[in-house]
Amino acid sequence: MTTPYVVTVDLGGIADKAGLMDRSAHALGLPDWFGRNWDALADSLADPSVWPTATAGRALLVVVTGWREYARERPEEWSVAQEVFTEASGREPRLTVALALG
Repeated sequence: MTTPYVVTVDLGGIADKAGLMDRSAHALGLPDWFGRNWDALADSLADPSVWPTATAGRALLVVVTGWREYARERPEEWSVAQEVFTEASGREPRLTVALALG
């Protein structure tokens, strides 16, 4: 088994959904046409064809850091984000999304 490719999405200082989408798009190297909405994020996470090129033939581990303040300030948005992470991981077995606790 090969080591998964790790991408860190740092949500530190994020104040809203737009910021989460921008940070995610940047960290994952998503294409310019990425729609910056929940469905587009779920689809992109679950679609290996838009993953970073270094993931070729490998699993993808997305580590979300700095998320606690966002979760506290925007609990409804954070709940949707968690659903998106869970749904995308369920659709693509090579994808794992982990929330860093430290």
